[in-house]
Amino acid sequence: MYSSPTDWVPETFEPTRRLLVPRASASQTGSHRSTGSSLSALLSTLIPIFVVASVLLVIFLLLRKRLDRVYGPRTYLGVLDKDERTPKQSAGFLGWTKEYRQLTDEFVLGHSSLDNYLFLRLFKIMMMFCFVGCIITWPVLFPVNATDGGGESGLDILSFSNVNSPARYYAHCFIAWIFLGFVMYVITRESLFYAYLRQAYFLSPYVTSLISAKTVLFVDVPEHYRDEENLRHIFPNTRHIWLVCDPEDLEDMIEEREDAANKLETGEIKLIQDYVKKKGSIFNIDEDDRPTHKLKPLIGMKVDTIDWSRSELLRLIPAVAKKQAEKRSRKSAKLSAVFIEFETMRDAQAAFQQVSHQMPFHLTPKDLGMKPEQVIWKNLRKPFWLVKLIAAISTAFVAFLCIFWTIPVAFIGVLTNVNYLTDRLPWLSFINDIPSAILGVVTGLLPVLLLTILMKLVPIICSALARQFEPTMGAVQLKTQSWYFAFEVIQVFLVTTFSSGASAVVTQIVNDPTGAPQLLAKNLPKASNFYISYFVLKGLLTAMLQLLNVMPLIFALFLGKILDKTPKKMYNRYVTLSGIGWGSFYPKYTNLGVIALAYSCIAPLVLGFATVGFGLLYLGFRYNILFTLGTQVDTQGRAYARALQQLTVGIYLSEFCLIGLFVIGSSGSTLSVGPLVLMIIFTLGTVIWHFQVRSALSRHTTTLPSDLLAEEYCRGPVDDDGEKGHVELHDANGNIKKLDSEESSRSAQYQVPRSADPPPPPSGLFGKIKAFIFPSEFASAAVLSKYILSPHLSEPVRPYTSVEREEAYLNPALTAATPVVWLARDQYGLSRREVDDSRSQVGEGLEITDEDAWFDQDAKIQWNERDLKRTPLWEDKPDY
Repeated sequence: MYSSPTDWVPETFEPTRRLLVPRASASQTGSHRSTGSSLSALLSTLIPIFVVASVLLVIFLLLRKRLDRVYGPRTYLGVLDKDERTPKQSAGFLGWTKEYRQLTDEFVLGHSSLDNYLFLRLFKIMMMFCFVGCIITWPVLFPVNATDGGGESGLDILSFSNVNSPARYYAHCFIAWIFLGFVMYVITRESLFYAYLRQAYFLSPYVTSLISAKTVLFVDVPEHYRDEENLRHIFPNTRHIWLVCDPEDLEDMIEEREDAANKLETGEIKLIQDYVKKKGSIFNIDEDDRPTHKLKPLIGMKVDTIDWSRSELLRLIPAVAKKQAEKRSRKSAKLSAVFIEFETMRDAQAAFQQVSHQMPFHLTPKDLGMKPEQVIWKNLRKPFWLVKLIAAISTAFVAFLCIFWTIPVAFIGVLTNVNYLTDRLPWLSFINDIPSAILGVVTGLLPVLLLTILMKLVPIICSALARQFEPTMGAVQLKTQSWYFAFEVIQVFLVTTFSSGASAVVTQIVNDPTGAPQLLAKNLPKASNFYISYFVLKGLLTAMLQLLNVMPLIFALFLGKILDKTPKKMYNRYVTLSGIGWGSFYPKYTNLGVIALAYSCIAPLVLGFATVGFGLLYLGFRYNILFTLGTQVDTQGRAYARALQQLTVGIYLSEFCLIGLFVIGSSGSTLSVGPLVLMIIFTLGTVIWHFQVRSALSRHTTTLPSDLLAEEYCRGPVDDDGEKGHVELHDANGNIKKLDSEESSRSAQYQVPRSADPPPPPSGLFGKIKAFIFPSEFASAAVLSKYILSPHLSEPVRPYTSVEREEAYLNPALTAATPVVWLARDQYGLSRREVDDSRSQVGEGLEITDEDAWFDQDAKIQWNERDLKRTPLWEDKPDY
């Protein structure tokens, strides 16, 4: 027997192992330990995750009904149109789950956004191919791997590392053919589905009535074409042109005006609040009680905040108004960018695809369908050569970051097996004295958490770089997605995998360097155990954190009470729904799909945990997208299309791993030549498939086809100048035809050509399988438009006023109004006096009020949360 804990060591190198075996004798030090990761070792990592997740779930269930704004703002928030809101949750948890189940993902498509709908669909797709992968791989590969007597134990007998006979490689080869072929079909099918859905969505009456749907952004406009007449000469079917002017110092003036207005508001609120707390009368306010601030930090002169703010507003309001009028004139300097709204979507699509100027990099169509609030105006000032230079430098820096980040990520990989380095590094011998439970957490759970925290910095850096040259927020997210995905694959997957496998056998490699390839081939499949923990951590904890809605919860309970000291700040936080950052979210979860695919045929157990992980992620994000999230950035679904293409990296990695293992693991046996050749042939077929799919569908996922654009329908007028109540049809020649009421009713149902009614999607299990196999027939644009799109999308947006149309794509600096100063009313009348004093001292142009907000008896600010349209900040903003 062994009398002390120091006589026991972990039995394998895996980051999930916990089972202990007797310490080897001195003569055995450095010898290969062949025992594998056990179920108990896996559980010792998973149990803390389940405990934490359970606590988070209990907290969510306790708080869900008490904090409507955190856990269900879309069920009641008045700034949302009634058609955009989610049905209110039932009082009980069982009732809530029943209603929750009745809400389909198509509800998200019609009442949230295309991006949100497709983000959820990605989890469903990855969950599906992982589940099908279990059905395909487990019945064959588990017995093939487990019965070959490769010397492994525990969970490792289920992986490729337990296979000794090269003849069994045929099983891995043909299962890879079947499963990876299925994944390729799913990617092809989903690319088709996205193309059809995009066609149906962007041809719906709601989208076609938007100004943005027919507006193209051109950059690098030559001096000669910074004129409406010259632009209309080359683009004859234009409806409106917005030349982009150089705001020069106007933006700084507006910033100063907003700073003065905000200081006036906070100063007045503080004055009134202090007064209410003292319960005094209006003739006993001391000068010492008035709020003050320094014009410069520390060394600046101290001034009375209210008086200074009023004097600044008196100076800035007319100065900004004058400057705005000058900049909106035709004589103002124009930048090399222009927004052009065309008469029809057909015209806009044609202009977006054609070459507009004889010289490269001139009059370049950069984006179509971007909304004004998504434009990064500062980047429109930069010449094309500077944009190209910044983009090149940023890309090079991200590449450098991939290499630099290898050091800390590799350290995390080593940490998973640090106790195995004690053979060669005596100064690490203290690790052998660490209790097994603590060592298990340090080498299993801690690396996963450290890696998660470390990787959160990367998308922030990538997004900041992309903001320096991309013209729209959507383009920023797509660029971040491309960079961050490459980073995730390299660092989270490849570096961690190889560093974990190499560190596990470092002693043996030092003793026998010539055996390194065989050792790595034997041990790399075992590194999949790290990702079992990773899938559970990502799936379970992320899902629970999504339900708990941590940041809004923290602001609702703590930070909001500290930071939000004015009615305006309370209002803005209350009505703003946070959104998902596609550039940072997609790569993290697409990389999980890549990992699952890469290990699918060499460690198929990963597919089971991946199925559970993706299912949990789907449920967590589905709840938030239905009840709490809005859409901050619109990529028009392009992030989903890019994620589908990025999943092919997992197919290639799986094939390369099998090819490498067939070469290394066989030790030159002729029995492995057949599987090796077959796998190479399949890989070449994958390259051909990938090229053909991208070539055939690339245009369909970025533009709309001409046959669907031949006829465009639009219900009612698109602005206040048109005749009301009719439906217009724009044919291919631009002619307008009014439709009767019966045709109007039919056109509201779906937008694509109606020569024949499309067949309804088949029902039942076999019907769904049939629809999945034949998307061109049962998931065409006509079918999706008629049977899937929400009725909300069958109605156009409200008519635009002439002012709204005129100002749609003007630089916000040219149209920004003076901020409303919103005070809270007190029972003593001080707020009314301050409102009158500010109006009289500042004069015309300042809107200040104390309506719909008040101080209660405890001098705390209250405001009318349930009738938002009555608040002074409410605006009926158009949807562009």
